[in-house]
Amino acid sequence: MKALTRSILCAVGCMLLPVGSVLAQGYPSKPIQIVLGFPPGGSTDILARLVAQRLQADWGQPVVVVNKPGASTIIAADFVARSAADGHTLLVGASSTMTINPVLYAKLPYHPTQDFTPITIMGSFPLLLAVAPSLKVNSVRELISYAKTASPPLNYSSASTLFQLSAEMMKQMASVDITHIPYKGSIQAMTALTQGDVQMLFLDPAPVLTQIKAGKAKGLAVTSPKRWSLLPDLPTMAESGLPDYDVSGWIGLFAPTGTPPAIVDKLQKAVAAIVAEPAIRQRLEGLGIDAGGKTLGIETADNTAARLASVIEKEGARYKKVIQTANMKAE
Repeated sequence: MKALTRSILCAVGCMLLPVGSVLAQGYPSKPIQIVLGFPPGGSTDILARLVAQRLQADWGQPVVVVNKPGASTIIAADFVARSAADGHTLLVGASSTMTINPVLYAKLPYHPTQDFTPITIMGSFPLLLAVAPSLKVNSVRELISYAKTASPPLNYSSASTLFQLSAEMMKQMASVDITHIPYKGSIQAMTALTQGDVQMLFLDPAPVLTQIKAGKAKGLAVTSPKRWSLLPDLPTMAESGLPDYDVSGWIGLFAPTGTPPAIVDKLQKAVAAIVAEPAIRQRLEGLGIDAGGKTLGIETADNTAARLASVIEKEGARYKKVIQTANMKAE
């Protein structure tokens, strides 16, 4: 009799559970696809696979990373935006996917806020401003002063819109003229600097650090609002005479709009906890990435969906002004 009573009470309790809780308890019910707009082997791909492996081990369902590179991550974003909103197809989106593409492209097949629900920031990183060793400057102030009188004007290489935007922001704030030379990839952009074809660039940390250590590039500043823990002696752009300068790259996790909040919450808690683990943090540091939103000053406890949404809104507004003033166009 007691056993029957317990069964009845359990059944009644389950009926009274909020729908969201029931959905979260049953999720995932099939394999999860984590889609990203980059080829295999890069930093973003490695980060996605680290998270996928842990989710698969913890949840007992296959978690597969699907690479859909091309068109400045638009192909991957469009694919996920059109997928079922059940938490089983997710997007690893770069900051440029959500804050730069919507301004650069007149016709974009996705909308960053209408088509996606933010989940959490998986990783973040500053960019480094580096110059050729032959350039006789040792600070951002000296670079700006030199650029104002250089003839012919200095030029810079870039391999993505985020890198170009970083340089254009500096140009606008410092009122200097520096010519943009586009390249297809970070390696080519870095090679142009070390070979003397360009005098400066903004780039993600990993390839720059290698060349700085080899004496083939000279680091002047980081673009993040605070100094970077991996290069604590390198000042920020803000410390170097451009007080409102702030550009950080980040890698976020997104679901299609309409995904149940309980599933979004379950994903947020799981992924934020995974990237905060010491072993994962250490692996990411080797890639030049801060776990979670550390570069942006976001602690693990605050690495929420709402915080990611606010980052997108803030950066989108700031970057739009820079892009329109510079008349940047999609390459």
